Amino acid sequence: MSYVTITLPFNAGGHAASRLLSTAWLFKVAAHRTLDMAKQSPVLPATDIGWKNAFRRPIYEVIPNRRYVDGVIVLVRGIYESCRELGIDFSDVELGGWLMFQQAEREYPVRNITLKPGYEFWITTIGYGGDAERVVVRPSIPKGYKPLLDKILEERQRHTARVVISGYGVRRDTLWVRGEVQLTLPLDFYHRHMARYHSNNGRLYAGVDVNVDRINLAVVDGGGGLRDTYTFWFREVTARGYPRRSAWSVIGMRVHEMLRYAYHHGVKTVFLEDPGALGRLRLAWIRNGRRLHGNYNWKVSIFRSRVIEMVASKAPLYGISVGYVDPRGTTHSKEHGEAMKKYGLDRHTASAYIIALKGLKATLKDPNYRKQPLCLL
Repeated sequence: MSYVTITLPFNAGGHAASRLLSTAWLFKVAAHRTLDMAKQSPVLPATDIGWKNAFRRPIYEVIPNRRYVDGVIVLVRGIYESCRELGIDFSDVELGGWLMFQQAEREYPVRNITLKPGYEFWITTIGYGGDAERVVVRPSIPKGYKPLLDKILEERQRHTARVVISGYGVRRDTLWVRGEVQLTLPLDFYHRHMARYHSNNGRLYAGVDVNVDRINLAVVDGGGGLRDTYTFWFREVTARGYPRRSAWSVIGMRVHEMLRYAYHHGVKTVFLEDPGALGRLRLAWIRNGRRLHGNYNWKVSIFRSRVIEMVASKAPLYGISVGYVDPRGTTHSKEHGEAMKKYGLDRHTASAYIIALKGLKATLKDPNYRKQPLCLL
């Protein structure tokens, strides 16, 4: 099953802020302890229950809440499995500077981070002395998400939840924290209740090329003829010091603009570069010495993959299906150069055109080619 995560920002002060912060710090300490123990273990378990049996007791000494303990284990095991898949030495991995805590079980209601009527969350917090206490957080709910939250309660939809602390400080002798509640929901549930259009009679195809300051769209017909192109810019998010959360809000708006444009111009399928292949190529680029500057890894791979995932998760809201192509050959190829000359395209729009052609070719061979929803964890 595929999932999508929605984020609900909040601010909290005083006692509630203190409790949220202590829980996040204890969760982080527990994650560090688990990571250290896993690195020192000569053989790690192969199953979820094996990991829990191996690490639950020592983690419980740090954060005495079984659901948060399992959240730590799921986090560290996910790091381990990613290292295995990507061929990275697990012993070299270090945790970043994040502050968060999560409940890994998918259930309704989520016992530790519980959605209540009125769009408030009752959150189980752990003090530095190990005592548990519930605090109430009232996030800012985007207008479009209110019906979705109502449906979670109405249909008793199972989901997971986490709290991420993005900032904290003291103002007028009062502690405050800024953060967000993140809910991870089944993708089909999200599409069912957030759809903008329920039918699509379009007959055209489109390729999408994602870059750090724009999204390029190229629309083609069933014969591969170029019908339309458009560029959706978000230059402002590349400015030094631009707030990360504001950046993703701007990018999200551009993604919706692009999909709305595609829908009204008869597009029934968009093709994207396979983010899994992008991840593998990222490692090859670094090994081959093509890491150009400190932000290269994030901008070229993580950023592009996240935008691609965003497009893939939003496209069905417009009745548009999604297909994936191998990113090899979409730039710096003979076909890419010919497309630039023939149609007078810039290199990014030409890449979008090549992506559309590759997807169309695969679709004509196999109508069901790679049209499976992307797993957003």
